[in-house]
Amino acid sequence: MIQHPALTAGRVAVVTGAASGIGRAAALRFAAMGLKVCLADLGSSALDDAAAEAASVHKLGAAGVLAVPTDVSDLAQMRALSEAVFERFGEVAVLMNNAGIGASAGPWSGIDTWRRVLEVNLWGVINGVQVFTPLMIAQQTDGAIINTGSKQGITCPPGNTAYNVSKAGVKVTTEALAHGLRQEGAKISAHLLIPGSTFTGMTGGGHKEKPPGAWSAAQVVDMLIQGMNAGDFYILCPDDEVTSAIDHKRILWAAQDITENRPALSRWHPDYKDAFAAFLKS
Repeated sequence: MIQHPALTAGRVAVVTGAASGIGRAAALRFAAMGLKVCLADLGSSALDDAAAEAASVHKLGAAGVLAVPTDVSDLAQMRALSEAVFERFGEVAVLMNNAGIGASAGPWSGIDTWRRVLEVNLWGVINGVQVFTPLMIAQQTDGAIINTGSKQGITCPPGNTAYNVSKAGVKVTTEALAHGLRQEGAKISAHLLIPGSTFTGMTGGGHKEKPPGAWSAAQVVDMLIQGMNAGDFYILCPDDEVTSAIDHKRILWAAQDITENRPALSRWHPDYKDAFAAFLKS
């Protein structure tokens, strides 16, 4: 398979939310592939540990790795991140806007949680795109921007509206980014990573062992690399319980709520329980 030109040894990757989960797995994979890696996350021992692990697998050792404590919701800190990575490595080939939190808030509750979730999950991505994209375009080199979304931003299951809204915003932002880069004639691809059930610190609920149905963060990164190499925009990950076919039907049903004028979120409406079950089997 052809390799995405941005995923070349010696190029530079920036990963936010790199201290744990999918971000950490991506940073380690990029380091092992020979890319110089900048890991960004809130300052903590976890970020230091992730950077040390990335250095341990990089052929350049610590010289190929940079850790920058960053709050992605703060535009000034994102600008400082860009300055640090360009000063150290001179370019950015891969930007992975991955930082996110999973705090829960409903339609009429948790207003402070709403603000924090949107600031990190959505504004963190917007800040990354706003800061890095013009710099990457100006390089006139091959590049890639990856934004981590969620199936919850597409099918919008009830239970955590704030998170759903944040990830729906990431989807829309990334689609517009891809179109804009194409219209600009930039040599930069955009990708929406859509993980399935993934065992991470955010989703694990304090458990030490991965649930049987979930994927590991490394499996998600495997599919990310595969999708980038294939030129895919939507990188929709299954897991060990939900197949791609089921995902496709769930997404199609959600879209047909509009075209069929069904009640909102009819998949979870008692009057449509049997109809949805039959649709899955059809």
